[in-house]
Amino acid sequence: MSSANKTLPLTGKVCDIVQLGNPLLRQTAQKVTDTAAPQVEQTIVDMLATLAVSNGVGIAAPQIGISLAIIIIASRPTPRYPNAPDMPPVVMINPGYEIIEHTRKKDWEGCLSIPGIRALVPRYQAIKVSFQSPQMTANTLELSDFPARVFQHEFDHLSGNVYLDRVENNVDIITESEFMARYLD
Repeated sequence: MSSANKTLPLTGKVCDIVQLGNPLLRQTAQKVTDTAAPQVEQTIVDMLATLAVSNGVGIAAPQIGISLAIIIIASRPTPRYPNAPDMPPVVMINPGYEIIEHTRKKDWEGCLSIPGIRALVPRYQAIKVSFQSPQMTANTLELSDFPARVFQHEFDHLSGNVYLDRVENNVDIITESEFMARYLD
């Protein structure tokens, strides 16, 4: 982004979601060294556009085929997560986190890159996130409960992990349709 244009455009390209089995999902994403680079801006607007139509609550750049350390968390009620709290999208470049509350809770997760499956995944309940914004400012944010879960899920994508890697027992994996019938009807 040029210094004259510090806001993101409102439209981007809706990208195909990279699916489990694609080697890109198992690679460590590259750190962003220049947040003003045109590729970074384009990646962000494409991620926002893709997330807007996906019924997801977060997305990582590797999920749209770009190996950069960028995630967006955007908790909101969707058909996939009808009880999610509403928060505006937060773009995080080169994120990291520290654990505030060491209590872990198992809860249901799904993934745009692994359609049709849900699993119980343990995650930390409260974290402190550090990241750069698209405007090149350093930020910290405390997240808890569902938004903290979304962040940890997306952060895993940056290190080549998927939520199924964190499942403690295979009986905690079910189909999306079974999840919907059991827990959302």
